[in-house]
Formats: sequence, C-alpha cells, structure tokens
Amino acid sequence: MNINKLLGIHDSNQAPAQIMEILYDRKKREEVFVKFLEAFNFNLSYDWFHDYFQEEHADRKWLKQDFTPMCVAELLAKITGGDKRTTYEGGTGTGGIMIRKWQEERARSSIFKYKPSDYLYVCEELSDKAIPFLLFNTLIRGMNAIIIHGDVLSQNCYGVFFVQNDKDDYMEFSSLNVMPYSQEVADFFDVNFVEECYPKWIESKMFPSHLGVYKTRRAV
Repeated sequence: MNINKLLGIHDSNQAPAQIMEILYDRKKREEVFVKFLEAFNFNLSYDWFHDYFQEEHADRKWLKQDFTPMCVAELLAKITGGDKRTTYEGGTGTGGIMIRKWQEERARSSIFKYKPSDYLYVCEELSDKAIPFLLFNTLIRGMNAIIIHGDVLSQNCYGVFFVQNDKDDYMEFSSLNVMPYSQEVADFFDVNFVEECYPKWIESKMFPSHLGVYKTRRAV
C-alpha cells in the first residue's frame, strides 16, 4: 500500500509533519480517513503503519525502537481480558498492541452493546515521529484515549492529548483535543511539562467525562 500517496507526500520523512497538519484540519482529516479505510478494505484490526514506520522512521540506535510482532500483540490482547476497562501502555509506538487490544475488546461485545465510552486507552510515547501516527490510529478508530508525549521514566512531558468519541458511536471518528499546559493538568497526569510543542486545540464541546475513570498513569 502506498501510504505516501495516501498522505499526499513524496518522501516518507515528510510523513510525521504531514500527518499533524492533516489532523489539525478536521474536514481534511476525515477525508483522508475515508481514503485510508477504502485503501485497507475497512480492516481496522491491525496497525497499518507497523511496517512503514519500522522501515522508515524507527530509531533503533537512540530509542531502541523495534516494534512488537503482530502475533505477539495479538496474544497479549487475548490474555489481558477481564472487567478492567482502562488499558495502559508505556512506549506505545504507533499503537500496534493497543489496536489489537481494542479489536479484542470489540470482538468480545455485540454491536448492540459495544460503546466506545466503556473503554479508555492510556498511551505514553517519547518519539516525536511516532506521536502523529499514534494519534491518527486512535482518531480513525473512534477511540477514547489519553496520549502523553513524554518520557515514562523521568515524566518529562511535551504534550498531553485527549482523543474522544464525542457521540459515543463506534461508527464515528474521534475528536482531537490538546490539554492545556497548566500546573493543574500536569498534576492530574503526574507529568512535568518541559516544552510546549503543540498549539491550543479543542474540538470536544463538553468536558471529557471519560477522564473520570483515569485513576493512575499505570492502571492496566
């Protein structure tokens, strides 16, 4: 699949910046989402960017990025079941394991009972290049997710995103929100803001009620 063509770029090095530009334009973003859905036959069960990112953007030298094989991600998704509806993953990358977990949880529920608001995915990732792909993956799947761009060990943070399915409808795309760079937000998420990398951006019209189930950054 020619991901560069779908993104409207000629060089894969342009992908992270291009994706962020697309994500900040809701109309364009959802048009691109439809193109990706059609290109991948509406199969949302796996990370479309797994091989693309690994080959073109993974930083093995400094960040030791080597993505979890899909078969292992699927196994992890199956053995981490139960009643807990909040999933935490540190070093999320572009979201391969998280997507398999999301798919497994969808499969365990009927289409008549499944509600996105029943699940919250908490992701932490340090790589500047991976964050745009991770956001893309959560938004297109209609997830509710907290995405922390930062170092899971030092808690130094460059931004916190809240992705919300405003209509609580599994057929809808999610909204993108950048949490304020305030001390209140830093305390809530237990992070230290060291740089403001993202502009103020709020799409959800109501306070994200799903934050109420966020108890700890390391909840699983």
